[in-house]
Amino acid sequence: MPLHSKHLLGLDGMARDDIQLILDTAVSFREVLERPIKKVPPLQGKTIANMFFESSTRTQLSFELAERRLSADVLGFNASGSSVTKGETLKDTARNIEAMKVDIVVMRHWAAGAPHYLSQVIDATVVNAGDGGHEHPTQALLDMYTIREKFKRIEDLHVCIVGDIAHSRVARSNIYGLKTMGAKVSVCGPATMIPREVEKFGVDVYHHIDDVLPKTDVLNVLRIQLERDAGRLFPSIREYHNYYGITRSRLEKAGRDITIMHPGPINRDVELSADVADSEFSVILQQVLNGVAVRMAVLYLLGTRNQS
Repeated sequence: MPLHSKHLLGLDGMARDDIQLILDTAVSFREVLERPIKKVPPLQGKTIANMFFESSTRTQLSFELAERRLSADVLGFNASGSSVTKGETLKDTARNIEAMKVDIVVMRHWAAGAPHYLSQVIDATVVNAGDGGHEHPTQALLDMYTIREKFKRIEDLHVCIVGDIAHSRVARSNIYGLKTMGAKVSVCGPATMIPREVEKFGVDVYHHIDDVLPKTDVLNVLRIQLERDAGRLFPSIREYHNYYGITRSRLEKAGRDITIMHPGPINRDVELSADVADSEFSVILQQVLNGVAVRMAVLYLLGTRNQS
């Protein structure tokens, strides 16, 4: 069965069957990535444009690699070197790119809702690669895939998201996706980083990391976004690390085997100590690899949606 929507704009309201289909499809593409020849032909003849209005390393490279692994033609776009700097609107930029017979547009934008707007003004399929503080659906999907790969299930696991929840698109998408798939979700961080009425999303709230660790199966540690002045939300980096930093001693004190995830890039010895990032607890590099497989699955399902 195809996905219900021609776009992937977010996980808020996405059907459980659609999430399940993406995760199941990603299993096959994960196997492809282990082959000597890591290329398959399903999107041969399709053209995908990557429109990134924000800096990105992992997400942009992951999408580009996924597209090339599926044999698509890839069109790169750099906002800083484009007509956007001359005052061209997002609508005009996208419609001009679409006029080159582009089938799928993958977009990251600093403005929340930009991919939703784009999906209304062009006919091409739109994939949200992160929009402001709103959502980052493929990151949450690869996180869920990694959890399922490790535990063979998502339902009934306790996943705690730690850090700046209020401004994190990763947190939002993970909450939507994990709750849909039956996980128990909690958030933890300073009061200044927890959005008001977050409980309405069906999550538990903790302000002391040591209170939640003994109950947690998976810890998804968010990066402190220092480039967005997140440092103003707590007294000092040292104090944040003392109260919320994930260290080996803190994990050992919890008395259970906790899986550590991080969307990257890591501020080592801030939200996560270096020895934990590289430890047996960590599946961070698996997340990166799985991200290619999950994005291949998304692009394949959307790119072949109307084919018989």
